[in-house]
Amino acid sequence: MLDDRAKLLLKSLVERYIADGQPVGSRTLSRASGLDLSPATIRNVMADLEELGLIASPHTSAGRIPTARGYRLFVDTMLTVQRDGLSPPKIAPEQPQKVIANAAQLLSNLSQFVGVVMAPRRASVFRHIEFLRLSERRFLVIIVSPEGDVQNRVIFTEADYSQSQLIEASNFLNAHYAGLAMELVRERLKSEVDVLRVEIASLMQAAVNVSTEAMSQEHGDVVISGERNLLAVSDFSSDMGNLRRAFDLFEQKTQILRLLDISSQAEGVRIYIGGESQIVPFEELSIVSAPYEVDGTVVGTLGVIGPTRMPYDRMIQIVDITSKLVSNALSHRK
Repeated sequence: MLDDRAKLLLKSLVERYIADGQPVGSRTLSRASGLDLSPATIRNVMADLEELGLIASPHTSAGRIPTARGYRLFVDTMLTVQRDGLSPPKIAPEQPQKVIANAAQLLSNLSQFVGVVMAPRRASVFRHIEFLRLSERRFLVIIVSPEGDVQNRVIFTEADYSQSQLIEASNFLNAHYAGLAMELVRERLKSEVDVLRVEIASLMQAAVNVSTEAMSQEHGDVVISGERNLLAVSDFSSDMGNLRRAFDLFEQKTQILRLLDISSQAEGVRIYIGGESQIVPFEELSIVSAPYEVDGTVVGTLGVIGPTRMPYDRMIQIVDITSKLVSNALSHRK
């Protein structure tokens, strides 16, 4: 555990590095912290922080910079966020696509980084489901949505099934679960496995799992705004490799969509520090995100993507307020 002096020095170091973008030396840290400590004492504390993996020393400088672990400790225990002083324009209650596009642009304009919004997903509901045997233990699942959209997915099972078993499984699903969300079907199958033959229940579980994934992929999309803002960020403009990796991430979108999907399961604002896990594999990027709702139900996530050296207090304000604006714009629509 860090003592109060070490915590204050770490907080001062992170804030100074976010503000200046330069490694922080002991003299600068002494002035920034306001502590009456000798440079030698501060160097000793910094050495302890470095040993704990909270700060690091770039080989080109005698100063220190925060690590992903240091940023995480900072945002979790030392960050104070002001809930006023930010007055963004309201988002008009228009068509959902327009609301999402406006929100992404608003996030980008306010943050001067990249705004991302996961478009609302329709519930994973099926109208009809069928199985087709392709070969031994390999089957095609045909899912028809209430709107008539058709999704096909191949599943592999541990056991083989006869055509009569496939018909039995599809008849049961269509008779008992058509019109229900796939997530609810999955839960009910777990509780009703006793009344079903085990092998048929296993087939249905595999079908529901792949159907949920198929329908989520079909309806999920992410809107991105302000990628060019990163050109003005020194962390990227001075390193074309970092910039290229960031733009590759925006181009692919899949990883961003997966991250936002994870965020939608959490309450309130979440911060993902670059390099601390595989969720955000790039050390240079961090994401601040929050879910938004339609009539009280979480339907998507939005956020800001920027350099790890971002002013997290302001980003939290921006993301939190924008999520509320989007929720208001999409809810209670006639």
